[in-house]
Amino acid sequence: MESIFHEKQEGSLCAQHCLNNLLQGEYFSPVELSSIAHQLDEEERMRMAEGGVTSEDYRTFLQQPSGNMDDSGFFSIQVISNALKVWGLELILFNSPEYQRLRIDPINERSFICNYKEHWFTVRKLGKQWFNLNSLLTGPELISDTYLALFLAQLQQEVTQ
Repeated sequence: MESIFHEKQEGSLCAQHCLNNLLQGEYFSPVELSSIAHQLDEEERMRMAEGGVTSEDYRTFLQQPSGNMDDSGFFSIQVISNALKVWGLELILFNSPEYQRLRIDPINERSFICNYKEHWFTVRKLGKQWFNLNSLLTGPELISDTYLALFLAQLQQEVTQ
């Protein structure tokens, strides 16, 4: 197998690193993700305006900061999802009814985007092995097939506590 692409953490750009580690290359920059966030913000503003631009809800909405990105470089799940659509990839939320309906067995998947304490990271199968490609790590961390389900379950449990 060729070398594994592993983008290390820079600032609060974990969503960028997560996406690039998932795609195994430098595909997204903060500028591109900001553009997606601004587009989402505009779509939300237009939906809110449908209720009337003089309504209290609309004025309150305009006063709030973006829910899709912040000044530190953090991007929302919606930005990540829209970025993946560019590549024809679909994000299925771990705790969603669709995930439950599909009865997804982690071992049969190719990757997971995880969020732990406001930090995005990728767990991905490369070749026949799983790797934790968390940008906070010094390099890719091998995860055994048996440990994968336990790792994801523990992560899910810690997130919901």
